[in-house]
Amino acid sequence: MSSQFEREETNKNKGRFAAIVVCWVLGNGSLISWNSMLTIVDYYTTKFPKYHPTRVLTLVYQPFAFAMLAILTYHEAKLNTRIRNICGYTLFFISSLLVIVLDLATSGKGGAGPFIGICLISAAFGVADALAQGGMVGDLALMRPEFIQSFLAGLAASGALTSALRLITKAAFEHSHDGLRKGAMIFFAIASFLEFLCVLLYAFVFPKLPIVKYYRSKAASEGSKTVSADLAAAGIQLQNKPNAEEDPKQLERMTIKQLLMQNLDYGLDLFLIYVLTLSIFPGFLSEDTGVHQLGSWYSLVLIAMYNVLDLIGRFTPLIKQICIESRKGLMIAIISRFLFVPAFYFTAKYGGQGWMILLTSLLGLTNGHLTVCVLTAAPKGYKGPEANALGNLLVLFLLGGLFSGVALDWLWLIGKGW
Repeated sequence: MSSQFEREETNKNKGRFAAIVVCWVLGNGSLISWNSMLTIVDYYTTKFPKYHPTRVLTLVYQPFAFAMLAILTYHEAKLNTRIRNICGYTLFFISSLLVIVLDLATSGKGGAGPFIGICLISAAFGVADALAQGGMVGDLALMRPEFIQSFLAGLAASGALTSALRLITKAAFEHSHDGLRKGAMIFFAIASFLEFLCVLLYAFVFPKLPIVKYYRSKAASEGSKTVSADLAAAGIQLQNKPNAEEDPKQLERMTIKQLLMQNLDYGLDLFLIYVLTLSIFPGFLSEDTGVHQLGSWYSLVLIAMYNVLDLIGRFTPLIKQICIESRKGLMIAIISRFLFVPAFYFTAKYGGQGWMILLTSLLGLTNGHLTVCVLTAAPKGYKGPEANALGNLLVLFLLGGLFSGVALDWLWLIGKGW
């Protein structure tokens, strides 16, 4: 297959900055809705005090995200990436609106019915995450590492943005009637707008950037079938390459099993990063840190510090001196993070709020830094279709770690006797 690759060679660097900005916004949109739900945990805790909403909503979200991504990864080579990503952002948009509709329809009342509705929306967020995040990482893996870095920074920025907005709305509405509810509705109104913006950006702006067209054309010339719809949207028609039959090897690609065996350590890296992080954040930080001088602000401050440092950590790999590229070095750094487990336990039991804030900040910083190090190092050296498949595979390991971390958090809760 050929897609005017030779003619697009001159556009290799055109639109690079615009692509980085769009990737950042798309990353933000991949988590802004879910982070909004996590950040207004104090509202849901007040509304549904008997149901442990922080842990239950996360437990509902993760299985749907993991199962859907597992299916999509298995069929990755046959999927239309454009339709997949647009469906993901559209589902985020619709689900965010439904949060507002459900709250208005029930007049902000609690109970089993509204909680089940919120759980169903949480499941929809999980499906949307599998569609958009897995699709985007796979798509960007066949382009430049800085595109993945920008997308991952956008993911973290969504957490920092929601935390900042939550602190602002809490201060603004703390003493007003239905203050928590007003803040929550503002959150999802903003999330809905950003999700709609992401649909427009991905559908009409991103595919037409010269640098994006160049890398997608290159991937198509290497045998990738997942980029054809995006190239068509950019006005590039694929044509049969005359010498394709004479040299079939250039269209060959490694199987998912082969990619897995070559990159098992990278997958394990991501699994371990997130199994640790989700066993602590957000459940433990929201419910298991005792009573402190900050009062109702305490859990919000902890979550905000995690999100802000996670965002900073997504940019620190840009400093070459501290970017870990060695596979052995990554594994050592990631395993050493498990020292956070006893550190958090003893700090919650004996330490002050300052030490807990410091630990939470370090948890976020290392989470962001190591995630970017792994996801930018792994796809190097692979052809377009292989990089796309590997991107999906690595996100599957990431979501597996998230799911396992949530499960460990629940075991901790059950061990305490609820």
